[in-house]
Order: sequence, then C-alpha cells, then structure tokens
Amino acid sequence: MTKLRGIVVRNTGSLYEVKTDEGQLVPCRVKGNFRLRGIRSTNPVAVGDRVVLTDSGGDVAYIVEIEERRNYIIRKASNLSKQSHILAANLDLAVLMVTLVRPETTTTFIDRFLASAEAYRVPVVLAFNKMDDLSAEERAETEALIALYQNIGYHCYLLSAAEGRGVDALLAEMQGKVTLLAGHSGVGKSTLLNLLVPGANVRTAEISAVHGSGMHTTTFSELFELPGGGSVIDIPGIKGFGTFDMEAEEVSHYFREFFETSAECRFSNCTHTQEPGCAVLEAIERGEIALSRYESYISMLGDKEEGKYRSAF
Repeated sequence: MTKLRGIVVRNTGSLYEVKTDEGQLVPCRVKGNFRLRGIRSTNPVAVGDRVVLTDSGGDVAYIVEIEERRNYIIRKASNLSKQSHILAANLDLAVLMVTLVRPETTTTFIDRFLASAEAYRVPVVLAFNKMDDLSAEERAETEALIALYQNIGYHCYLLSAAEGRGVDALLAEMQGKVTLLAGHSGVGKSTLLNLLVPGANVRTAEISAVHGSGMHTTTFSELFELPGGGSVIDIPGIKGFGTFDMEAEEVSHYFREFFETSAECRFSNCTHTQEPGCAVLEAIERGEIALSRYESYISMLGDKEEGKYRSAF
C-alpha cells in the first residue's frame, strides 16, 4: 500500500480528486471512520486541504489524514443547524463578488462573509461586478457602498466581467496566491473564472427574470491553476451565510471599526447594544460607523437562536 501526500483540487460530494506532490490526479474517497473523529462538518475534507492518502492500486485511493490547516472559511450548513460547511482551506485570499442588483448582494451577506473571514484570518477583497449594467442611480449607490468598505480597510475592485474590464487588476492581486472565489449565484463568478483561466470552460447561466437571482451553474468545488502562478478555488453560489461557532462576545472583534472604537467604551465587556458610555453606539449616532454594519452585527448576535438566518439559504 502506497502513502501519498497532495492537495484536494475537487470535491463532488462523495468523491474527491487529489493532486499529489508528484503531480498525479488521484480519485479518492474518505475512510468511513474518518468522519467520526469529532468533525462537526458536512464536508470534513475541503478543496485546498493538504491530505495524506493510501493507494492500494484500486479504482480509488483513500484519504486517511488532513494536515493542519493554516486557515479556512466556514459557514453554518444549510440543512443541519448543528453542523458546519467548510468552503475552502489554506487560503491566501478570498474574493467576494458582489452585485448591487440582478441579483442583489445585501450588506448583511457581505458583512457576515467578512466577519467570518476575519475570524479565521483570511484576507478578503470585494469585487463589484456588472458595473456596465447599472443605471446612474444604481452606480451612485454602488460607489457609496464601495466608499463604505474602503473606509473600513477592505480593498474594492470594479469589474465588468462580461466585457473583460477591471479583470487585470484583480488578477494581479491574485497572482501567486491560493484564492477563494465566492458570491451569490448569478454575480458573474463563472464568467470571471473563464477570463482568469482560459480553457476552464465553466458553464454560465442567465439570471432568473422572475426572482432576479442566479441559477447554480457550479455544482461542486474545484481548484484551477492560474496561468501566471497561483490558483483559484471556485465554489457553488452561496445564498445565505449563517455564522458557525462564533460566540456573541466575539462578534464585534470581527467588525474592524467596532473593534477599534470599542477601546473607548466605558465597559470592557460592552456588547454595543444598550450600555451607557458605548463608544460604538456614539460613533453610529455621529455617522462614523455605518448603520448597515450595525444591523449586520445585531443579526449575527441572534444566530444562536434556533433557525436564525436559515430562511436565507
């Protein structure tokens, strides 16, 4: 029996594909007992994981160990409230693709993604796509949103993936890194990926005229090599982002401007909800912290309630 090491480059649900350190692509399954080692996840192995596998010469090899992860992005599983779903592991960067309309990406969704990435130490940039498809009013709204996030410290890119505009600057940011590409279905991830990785031939689909939302074209997670170095992990579109394993007292730490401002709060354990002398609430009153960010924060405090945020999946 041969022991090999490699990186998981594709996950179709029941079958994994591992690129070994020798450059072979090996179809793999997970040993049954592997799932029982206290891993509260619908996918204990994720794309980007470094793994050890045993190959006995059959049709598939078996993953027997996950090497320690540098980081990962996780959310609450859409079908099991007690379990998590790992989007990808060992990331240098996450690109969250955002569209103001057709489909709408809410600030609540953006903030939940950003907070989760902060919690697991994954740097994020925001890519605002379909800038060519906006009315003057919609463009002004988008620019206001970009100003909000840039002011917090998140780098924002303006794209028109359909026309290939703005892609080169984003690609330069991704070069040499392992990057997660995430967002709702319909925001243009597949269109962008086909530009970043010529020959990827990822299927794209039209936006639903009835619901104004995207239809899933990516059905499993996969890692693609970037031509100039680095790689990009494409995952199925995400509807909602329920936070997982995040204690209420920790949530404000993952909102950068809250954490910075909270040093001035009267109480060291301030929850920024109703305490006197709360510097965060005072900053909101003065317009220095966006109300939309505070609303996202309050919604995340309620995630411990059974069923909270499940309707958005």
